[in-house]
Amino acid sequence: MKILCRGKSLSLICGALSWLRDFEQKKQEEEERLLEAGADPLNDGKDQAPCPPPSCQQSPGSPRATGEPDWVTQFVQKKEERDLVDRLKEGQVRRKKREERLRQIRHNASLKFAAKRMRQEDEETERLLRLSRAMLAAGTGPEQLACGEDELVLAEYESDEERVSASGVDVDEDDLEEEHVTKIYYCSRTHSQLAQFVHEVQKSPFGKDTRLVSLGSRQNLCVNEDVRKLGSVQLINDRCVELQRSKHEKKSVAEEEKPGRRRRLEPRATCPFYSHKQLQLLRDEVLLEVKDIEQLVALGKEARACPYYGSRFAIPAAQLVVLPYQILLHAAARQAAGIRLQGQVVVIDEAHNLIDTITGIHSVEVSGSQLCQAHSQLLQYTERYGKRLKAKNLMYIKQILYVLEKFVTVLGGNVKQSPNTQSLSQSGTELKTVSDFLFQSQIDNINLFKVKRYCEKSMVSRKLFGFTERYGAVLAPSREQPKLSGFQHFLQSLQPGVTAAPAAPAEEGEDRAPRPASPLMHIEGFLAALTTANQDGRVILSRQGSLSQSSLKFLLLNPAVHFAQVVKECRAVVLAGGTMQPVSDFREQLLACAGVEAERVVEFSCGHVIPADNILPLVICSGPSNQQLEFTYQKRELPQMMDETGRILCNLCNVVPGGVVCFFPSYAYQRQVHAHWDKSGLLARLAVRKKIFQEPQRVNQVEQVLLEYSRCIQHCGQAGGMVTGALMFSVVGGKMSEGINFSDNLGRCVVMVGMPFPSIRSAELQEKMAYLDQTLPRAPGQVPPGKALVENLCMKAVNQSIGRAIRHQKDFASIVLLDQRYARPPILAKLPAWIRDRVQVKATFGPAFAALRKFHREKSGSS
Repeated sequence: MKILCRGKSLSLICGALSWLRDFEQKKQEEEERLLEAGADPLNDGKDQAPCPPPSCQQSPGSPRATGEPDWVTQFVQKKEERDLVDRLKEGQVRRKKREERLRQIRHNASLKFAAKRMRQEDEETERLLRLSRAMLAAGTGPEQLACGEDELVLAEYESDEERVSASGVDVDEDDLEEEHVTKIYYCSRTHSQLAQFVHEVQKSPFGKDTRLVSLGSRQNLCVNEDVRKLGSVQLINDRCVELQRSKHEKKSVAEEEKPGRRRRLEPRATCPFYSHKQLQLLRDEVLLEVKDIEQLVALGKEARACPYYGSRFAIPAAQLVVLPYQILLHAAARQAAGIRLQGQVVVIDEAHNLIDTITGIHSVEVSGSQLCQAHSQLLQYTERYGKRLKAKNLMYIKQILYVLEKFVTVLGGNVKQSPNTQSLSQSGTELKTVSDFLFQSQIDNINLFKVKRYCEKSMVSRKLFGFTERYGAVLAPSREQPKLSGFQHFLQSLQPGVTAAPAAPAEEGEDRAPRPASPLMHIEGFLAALTTANQDGRVILSRQGSLSQSSLKFLLLNPAVHFAQVVKECRAVVLAGGTMQPVSDFREQLLACAGVEAERVVEFSCGHVIPADNILPLVICSGPSNQQLEFTYQKRELPQMMDETGRILCNLCNVVPGGVVCFFPSYAYQRQVHAHWDKSGLLARLAVRKKIFQEPQRVNQVEQVLLEYSRCIQHCGQAGGMVTGALMFSVVGGKMSEGINFSDNLGRCVVMVGMPFPSIRSAELQEKMAYLDQTLPRAPGQVPPGKALVENLCMKAVNQSIGRAIRHQKDFASIVLLDQRYARPPILAKLPAWIRDRVQVKATFGPAFAALRKFHREKSGSS
C-alpha cells in the first residue's frame, strides 16, 4: 500500500487500530462462544477445513482410512477440544490478570509510592555496602589466623530476600513472559519520526486505550551512566551483555557451592538497573499509557529499571510496537528483541528508503587501517597473555591473525608496516564474488563459520578493547597528523625498530567524543556478512593510493532475501510513504523477488489535499538566451550553462515572494556553480532580491542555518524593501531534501537544476545493474531493468526534494524543473500523480516566466 497524502500517519493510526479493535472484539466473542458450547476450534482469522458431510462419515465401529477405530479418533478429537478450551481459559486468566494489574496501578497511587520507597531502601543498602567494601579495601589486608581461629570469623552473609532474588524464585516468569497478542508493528527510519508518530497516537481517539511500546537501541535507552559513556554502539552492546553474563555467572557459582564451605570470590560488576522486580513494575508502567523514547528513559531513571529490557518485556502484551527499521529488518535484531512476526501486521512508514535501508543494514565496509590495527592489537595481546591461554584459544586467535593478514595482502599491503605510510602499487576498484574473494585471499581453507562463532562466544573483541584501553591505542585513527600513542609498557609501533612515543594528552573536548569500538568488532561484522552471503553478495576491493584509505566492502545485491522472511510470517505488510513514486522498484526488486504473488499486492494512492490551482509545476527546456537546458555530466560544467542557470534564477527571484529553494545534483557542483557566479557577478545580482544561504555539510549546523533562513524571510516580509526573502542552495539527497518542511513563505518556489542521476562509473551501481539485467524478466519494448534502476533512483530523489514545499491544504508553491529531459514521457510518468497531472512543459523561457509571474501575483494577492 502506498499513501500519498498529508496526514498519512494519522490515517495509518486510525485505520490500523480500528481494524485491531474490531479483530480483538470478534476474537473475544468467538472465544466466549467456544468456552460456553465447546464447539469448533477457533479459526483466529484463518480459513478452516470444512467438516465432512454425513455421507462421507463412516459408521461407528468401522476402521478409519488410517486404520484407527472411530472411538480412537473421537477420543483424540475430544482431547484436542479440551486442550483448546484449557488454552482459552488460560489465556482469559492471563488477560484478566494483566488488566487487573494495570487497573490497580492506574487507580492506586499507593502502589507507586511503595515501589519508590522500596527503590530508596535498595539504594541505601547498596550505598552502605559500597562504603563497607571501601573500608575493607583501605585496610592492610587480613591478618594471619591461628589454627582453628577461622571458625570464629563470620561467613559471607546473604539475607533470605537476597538469596531468593539471586535465585529468581520469587520472580513470576508468567508475569515477565506473556503470550504474544495480535499486534501492529510500526517502523520508520529515524527516532525523531517515531517520536512524531507516538505524539500523533497520543492525540488520536485511541491514545488512552492503546498499549504502546517504543523500542530503541541500547545507545538510546541505556540509563547506566558507566555504560553510556562508552559512546560506541558496539561497546555499549558488549558491555551490557557482559554485565548480564556476570549476573548469571554469579548465580550459577552460588548454586554450585557446597553447604558449609566458604569460598572467597572476586566481586564482578553487574548492572544495578537489571532487577526483575523493577523491570516488572517498569513493564506495567510502559503498558499503562502511551510514551515516547524520551518519556521511557525518564521513567526508567525514576524507577531504577532498564528501559531497554523493560520495553522488551512489554512486547508480548502490547497492541502497538513502535521501532526503527534496523530492529525490524534484521533477523538477529528481531530475535534479540523478542519480536515475533507470525500472524502480525507490519506497517513500514517512509518506505521510499526501504530498499536502500535493507541493503545498507546488510552491507559492511572495513578499511585497511582497521585491518592493520586489529592485527597488531591481537598480536600484542597474544604476546602478553599467550601463556595463560588454552590451546583452542590460541588456535582460533592464530586463524584470526591469518585472516587479517590475508585481507591486508589482497589489498596490496603489509601488516608489519603502518597503513598510513604504505603506498599501493596499483589503485582502482575490483569486484569479486564471495567465493572468488575467499580464493584470491587464500582463506578458502579456513572455516569462517567457526571463526565467527568463536568471536561471538569468546567476546575476543571486547577483551581486546579492554586490553587497548589499559595500555593505549596501537594506531590512532588516520587524520591529517595521526598520533601514534603506543603501548607504554611493552608495545612497539607498527614500524619495526621504532619505539612508540608516550601517549599524547587528549585535546580539549576530545574526551567527550564517543570512543571508537575495537576494530575487530567491526571486522566481525564483515566476517558475518561473508558467512551469510549467497550468490547475491559481492566483495568490492577498493585500492586508493595508501593502505589506510583502501577498503574491503561486502555489497548485498538482493535485499529481497532478507525481506522475504518478514513477508512470509506476517498477516499483512503495509508500505507507506508520501513520495513512493516510482513503485516499480518495490514490485520487482523487493516483493516479486521475495516470493509475493502479484495478486497479493494491493496498491492504493490518493491525491494531494491542495486545490489544483495551488501548485504550478513547470518543465523549462531553454533559458532566457535560448540556451538548451540539459545538465549532463559533459555539459553542466560549461560556463554558458552555469550562466544561463543564474539568469533564470535572477528572473525567478524578481517575481517569487518569500523563500526560494534551489536543489543541485551534488555538493561539488553546487560549490562550482557558486564560485562561478561569484566571479561573474551573478551572485551579487541575486543578492539584490534574496539573501543567499547554503546548505551546510555538517549535520550540527543545519538547524542554525534553517533558523537564520526563516528569520530572514519573516523580517523581509514585515519590513518591505528591495530584498523580498531568501534563496537557499541545497543538494539532492542532502540534509534538506528529506524531513525538512519548507511550508508557506519558506518555500514558495522549488527549483531543480538538472537530473540527479547516480554516478554510472560506480562499481557498485554497475554490478547492481548487471545483476538486475540477469535476474529480472524483461518484457518486449521495455527498458532494461538496470537502466530503469538508474532512472528510478534519480526520480525518487527528485520527488523527495520537490515535495518539501507543499505541506498543508492552504499552501501554494511553484515547482521548476530545469532540464529538457524532464519533458520525456517516461520521465514525466515517474512524477507523483498530483504533480504529473498539472505539469506544464515550456519549450522557451518567455511563456514559462509569464505563467510563473501570473501564478505568484494571483496567489500573493489572494493570501
